[in-house]
Amino acid sequence: MSPLLKVRDLSVRFGSSLVVADVSFEVEPGECLAIVGESGSGKSVTARTLLGLAGPGAHVEASVLDFSETNLLDASPRRLRSLRGREIGFVSQGALVALDPLLPVGREVADALRIHTSLGPRQRQERVVELLAESGVPEPSLRAAQRPDELSGGLRQRAVIASAIALRPRLLIADEPTTALDTTVQAGILDLLDRLRAEGTAILLISHDLAVVSRLASRVVVMEKGRIVESGQTGQVLESPQHPYTRRLIAAIPTDRPRGSRLTDAPATAVVRVPDETVLDADGLVRRFGSRLAVDDVSFTLRRGRTLGVVGESGSGKTTVARLVLGLEHPDSGSVSLLGRPWTTATERERRARRPRIGAIYQDALSSFDPRLTVGQILADALTRGRSRRADVSELLLQVGLDPALARRRPRLLSGGQQQRVAIARAIAPRPDILVCDEPVSSLDVSVQAQVLDLLDDLQRSHGLSYLFITHDLGVVRHMSDDVLVMRDGRVLESGATETVFGAPQQDYTRALIDAAPRIG
Repeated sequence: MSPLLKVRDLSVRFGSSLVVADVSFEVEPGECLAIVGESGSGKSVTARTLLGLAGPGAHVEASVLDFSETNLLDASPRRLRSLRGREIGFVSQGALVALDPLLPVGREVADALRIHTSLGPRQRQERVVELLAESGVPEPSLRAAQRPDELSGGLRQRAVIASAIALRPRLLIADEPTTALDTTVQAGILDLLDRLRAEGTAILLISHDLAVVSRLASRVVVMEKGRIVESGQTGQVLESPQHPYTRRLIAAIPTDRPRGSRLTDAPATAVVRVPDETVLDADGLVRRFGSRLAVDDVSFTLRRGRTLGVVGESGSGKTTVARLVLGLEHPDSGSVSLLGRPWTTATERERRARRPRIGAIYQDALSSFDPRLTVGQILADALTRGRSRRADVSELLLQVGLDPALARRRPRLLSGGQQQRVAIARAIAPRPDILVCDEPVSSLDVSVQAQVLDLLDDLQRSHGLSYLFITHDLGVVRHMSDDVLVMRDGRVLESGATETVFGAPQQDYTRALIDAAPRIG
């Protein structure tokens, strides 16, 4: 079969910086080729170059850059625009910001149908609902009328996928298509992509999740610093990697790695002795939003120096529980005690002096920073009053493995891993007892994720921190947590020691979550 996409000797420069060098690969109809590598490896630039979207100032060279019968290197902007959407679909990794915040999601999905088809308004609307449902969006008619800010990150990701497949393109470029999705929805999206591939769609998959690559791709290309260092059949590359870089990527995967084991070569810090005491106690939490019961009679305790994982699908109530614990939402009934004293029943004035005792790390680190401030200003603002600001900022950066010189930079100039480390430094600046970690590594590639997870382990060992760790990644939660809660529709379905819950789940739902998680091999 003749390849649909041919790439030979592709190089991309920005000024004097060579970010992609001599990259070659082919993709046939009905085939999925995956490109993997760390942030900055050049995989996303390679993908965007195929669409003519390498970015301002990009200088692109290639001996061959062909899609079907079109030379992409010489194609006019008008020809490239005609290919996008109709012939080449694109799932952007930035689902949190990829959708127009002023438009209903359905309008965004319908745009491709409006531009490239003769469907009338009613037919377009019906097709939009079908596409959203096909992409795993519950209540698609309702969601089509909502704006992106009314949807979770996972729902926004599914809307982006619906838009990309609207015209059934011949080639689908999927850049981290399942990053923000929980286990069961991720499985559904992978099934959808696999069906499209079986129907003849060629898929170029960009992903840091090697389990997803194992599930979907027949061949894989591994990139490091803009160059291909290894390629071949997926099973061969992932099971018997030849290049040291590929071996490091695979070693960094937390799935099936025991609690407390290291994911990187960095040595572990010494363990401090902490008293065996309860630092957080939630009792019968209930939270309603209109007629919807978001949290329904949730109770748990968190002890000093331990990690309680919270897993469940989007909409299960995980993040609402986190907001109740942080005192950002007030429960309709039930209560939270912090360090043995009332927390949710206290007034905000009473809570203010105790807020430094509980901090938070969020999924989208960059959006949580004031863009006007430097890293040093962000950390200085978080420090407890009366401490030596400049010295403590340097100490915080060193604690999270960053050069103190970065204090002068603005967060947007840092890599994703550096931004997340700054977020962790900000969270530990007031010397809290508890950190609420809401999807803290879901947007990071596998090697940077490993570094951050080891860092969180080190901080827990050396500071006696307690973590409420919310994630959709079962491999991460099993590696990081001593105990786990499994939530669905606002309720706790199952709880207990992590290895007991994962090793012998009592609920069908828990078994379904575990079974749906992609694995290498």
